Amino acid sequence: MKKLNLLMALFLLTATLSSCVVLSTKKYKSLLAKQDSLNTGWNDAQTQNESLEQRIKRLQADTALLNKQLADLKDRYSDLDANYARLRNNSSSEINKLTGDLAKREQRLKEVEEVLRKRDEATNQLRAKLQEALLGFTKSGLTVEVKNGKVYVSLTDKLLFPSGSIIIDENGKKALTQLAEVLKQQPEINIAVEGHTDSQRINNLGQIKDNWDLSVLRSTSVVRFLTDEQKVESVRMTATGKGQFQPLADNATAEGRSKNRRIEIVLSPKLDELYNLIKQ
Repeated sequence: MKKLNLLMALFLLTATLSSCVVLSTKKYKSLLAKQDSLNTGWNDAQTQNESLEQRIKRLQADTALLNKQLADLKDRYSDLDANYARLRNNSSSEINKLTGDLAKREQRLKEVEEVLRKRDEATNQLRAKLQEALLGFTKSGLTVEVKNGKVYVSLTDKLLFPSGSIIIDENGKKALTQLAEVLKQQPEINIAVEGHTDSQRINNLGQIKDNWDLSVLRSTSVVRFLTDEQKVESVRMTATGKGQFQPLADNATAEGRSKNRRIEIVLSPKLDELYNLIKQ
């Protein structure tokens, strides 16, 4: 609007100057000064107009940039909101799964503990029965004890065999017969018969070459007596020879060697139920 007014004033001034035939010098100079002032105003108006147009363009560019940034922020917010929703759902699912797994493990642990409790209870009952059945042989070197959840019946060689022999004597058969009566009443018990010797080398025993042979043959003699004559199930039996390599006492003394020459009958409850739980 200002620019238009300046144009009109300049036009009128020019027209006035053209219509005047004779002007005084003073008036002529005044008109020229006014014309210069109008020209200056016109130039200033043009400059301001250009400046305003540049500002408008900058504002438009800034507005476009802000709109783009706003759109990007909205997209990021949408993505974050979606990720949060997924994480929340996944977290709930994971928590529920972990809770379920923990409950199952706790239940399995209780079942294992119950099986172990039953095993220990059965082991202690078995020890009590064996101690009662074999009470008359304790003075002959027979002991019954529990180690690592198993019952160990230890019989010295003098209770079972003549010196250097693998043939069970009558006193040994009586002890094994009493033992068999208890074992036949406990079908869930596995039976391992271990032969042990002292460290002294064997001489003049025919086909028995060394302590390995003696320990193995004595253990198999016990197994055969229990299975063939006492009818303990063979599938429950294992015969092993340990030689002189698991001594109970020092082989430097006669007393120590006597303790080391022994048959150990290791009785362990069948733990099929426990193994099945562990496999699960």
